[in-house]
Amino acid sequence: MEVILALFWVSLSVLAFCYIGYGLMLFFLNTRKKRTEIFFSPDESTNWPQVTIIIAAYDEGPVLQKKVENTLAIDYPPEKLKIIITTDGLGENSKEIIASHISILHLHQQERKGKLAALKRAMAQVDTPIVVFSDANTMLNNDCIKKIVVHYRDPKIGGVAGEKKIINTGRNSPVGNAEGLYWRYESFIKKLDADFNTVVGAAGELFSIRAELFDVPDENVILDDFVISMKVCLQGYRIKYEPGAFATELASASLEEEAKRKIRISAGAYQSIGYLKDALNFSRHPLLSFQYVSRRLLRWIFCPPMLLLLLITNIFIITKPDVRQFYDWFLYAQVIFYGLAGAGWLFIRKGKWVGMLTIPFYFLFMNYCLVRGFFRFLNGNQSVLWEKSVRQVT
Repeated sequence: MEVILALFWVSLSVLAFCYIGYGLMLFFLNTRKKRTEIFFSPDESTNWPQVTIIIAAYDEGPVLQKKVENTLAIDYPPEKLKIIITTDGLGENSKEIIASHISILHLHQQERKGKLAALKRAMAQVDTPIVVFSDANTMLNNDCIKKIVVHYRDPKIGGVAGEKKIINTGRNSPVGNAEGLYWRYESFIKKLDADFNTVVGAAGELFSIRAELFDVPDENVILDDFVISMKVCLQGYRIKYEPGAFATELASASLEEEAKRKIRISAGAYQSIGYLKDALNFSRHPLLSFQYVSRRLLRWIFCPPMLLLLLITNIFIITKPDVRQFYDWFLYAQVIFYGLAGAGWLFIRKGKWVGMLTIPFYFLFMNYCLVRGFFRFLNGNQSVLWEKSVRQVT
């Protein structure tokens, strides 16, 4: 019985720390932290550095024209902004869209090798100190690059992560609203991470690094954005978070499309652990290692089985006599939570708005995708090539 009780409390503690305690801890530490950083305003800069923005595109014909126009409209001295678009396997129409703008360097190859291979081809053409990465299906705000580059005046900053926002068209599907809520939570945690030490992995929709710090082991990496940004941190630099630079993206068209995307990302998360072994070197990277384990590994590796363990041990405990009433009430709470999540799933599958049921549903949905991604990683079934997810239309 002692072992079962211990497993119950260990699983509960891990889950509580991962989803609640870690954020509260950083919030408390950040409020007590002495501010020694220098904050820069874009208006103070009169000597903008040279920047390259890289956009990797595959099968983005319908949105590529809009992306090109969005990028060309960015408020940054044109003589100091180099734009590179890498494509593979695209039709002639997409090539013509890019070719009509002579200020854009277009790198195309017919064979499709994946996003990271495309990024590495583009990086071979970079001759600027700063590089910005952005996905082809996301739109950037007008002053995003100015907001980003001012942080590089601090020599300890090796990269800057922008914010991802899900567009609320007013006609978003229930899963689209859930996705938007999740990214607001992620943005909040990223700010806490950055204020404490560093962002623990940037999102590919918009992030930037010092070009000299680009270091990726091979082209088979699935989560290129996460590994690239973490490799910057492992070289002794920090990733800053800049919410004033943001990328907007339409929500997933359906629950199936969102699951497809999340499962692929989950498989990439488990793969990335092998590429980031040095992130577990607490003696060399004490703060980064603490963040990496708390923010990523606990959630990826431990939380899904801990959810099951918590339920099983709770059921076993209440079958024994003379147990505290707490365990009865806690099991009731778990059953209610899973019931609400199941109800949310049924409503979302029918395309109905679920309100507060979004939280338990998406929580379990994320863990379900982690489990599916884990087995896909183990079986080696996840290709480095993206399977394009369908997004909502405006």
